[in-house]
Amino acid sequence: MERVYQSPGVYRPAEELVFKSSPQLLTGVPGFVGFIDANSKLVTRLSAPVMLNRQSEFDALFKSQPGPHLPDGGYLAEAVNGFFLNGGARCYVICAPLSVGTSRDPKDLSATLAKNADALAQALEALSSSLEMDLIAVPDMMMLTQAGGSPDVDAVRQVQRASLTFCQTHGNCFAILDALPEKVLLNVVEQRRKLAQGFNQPINGALYYPWLRIANNRRIPPSGHIAGIFARSDARSGVFKAPANEEILGAIDLTLGSPGDLSEFKITSQVQDQLNPEDINCLRAFPGRGIRVWGARSLNDDSNWRYINVCRLVITLRRWIEMNLTWVSFEPNTPQLWVRIARELTVYLTDLRQAGALAGGTAAEGFYIKCDSETNPPQVIDAGQVVTEIGLAPTVPAEFVIVRIVHHIGVEPR
Repeated sequence: MERVYQSPGVYRPAEELVFKSSPQLLTGVPGFVGFIDANSKLVTRLSAPVMLNRQSEFDALFKSQPGPHLPDGGYLAEAVNGFFLNGGARCYVICAPLSVGTSRDPKDLSATLAKNADALAQALEALSSSLEMDLIAVPDMMMLTQAGGSPDVDAVRQVQRASLTFCQTHGNCFAILDALPEKVLLNVVEQRRKLAQGFNQPINGALYYPWLRIANNRRIPPSGHIAGIFARSDARSGVFKAPANEEILGAIDLTLGSPGDLSEFKITSQVQDQLNPEDINCLRAFPGRGIRVWGARSLNDDSNWRYINVCRLVITLRRWIEMNLTWVSFEPNTPQLWVRIARELTVYLTDLRQAGALAGGTAAEGFYIKCDSETNPPQVIDAGQVVTEIGLAPTVPAEFVIVRIVHHIGVEPR
């Protein structure tokens, strides 16, 4: 209803007083990439990311049209279920049509394998339209199998490297990768080493070993369940907390071997002694404590980027800047603008430090922000740029807890 004014003057109508809060930055939101039957009526719909907020929405999606939809032997359904079961709140799903070879000729099988690997890589690129997503998982890459039914090492590596490239190119997400179901540890180590070859630091991805056995006695790659743990840890503590020492819900035990082999596979301290220095995150069963994530390392060789939480903290800061500082575009590039940028970043980073994300006893020890004439000389201003330098001192996990017990005989400890 329009207000009636009785006297001349300047008025500010109440309806113009709109208070806006900063948009919420979600974390722990994965994009799952899987296969769909090439004849499914959902092929077109699932060629773009579909947002899901609960497991029932995933089930309803595939019941909305007569099937079949998901190909036999796929892992997408179990990955999404494991995500929600372990505390996930939102995810995106996108599918590539699965090509099936028409003959047993080795050349035909090889061509089909390459076509399916390319299809998964192309589906990955389509996820770039989702601004909320900050994790990537491609469980169905383990369907890229050899004639004997085991995952094809080269095809899996192609898609995993495509996942890491996607994360590095777009800069806003982290890849959760599945190790091959290998009992020979040297083969897993080789997988990890070849994954990181040729990438610039930081590499936004981590590798998890071994596979899980779930309630229906299926052996599945763990990435979906791990994504749920990322989300659960984020919701409880924040991205600066390493997503480790967390119980994997829905897992009966750990398993490897051939597709029909459901025998238990135990990760011992001796096994982890070989894998942890290679930055391979082990899943371990502890008596009375369940199956837990027992590692928090990324694929980086640079010690500054060793831990998952450090990589994700920087990713999240980058996402926050993209979401909350877009107003900077087309503003006059003056000292007043530099002060405003520094002020907003200081508020955000102070909140992070108070939450425990940054090290140091003072704010100056935890972070610094530099946006001044030194970072913005005349040539930078003339190029239409405003440059801000941010330094962070992230907290790192207490990975090795060392307790010394000293027995003093007849002497009181001081």
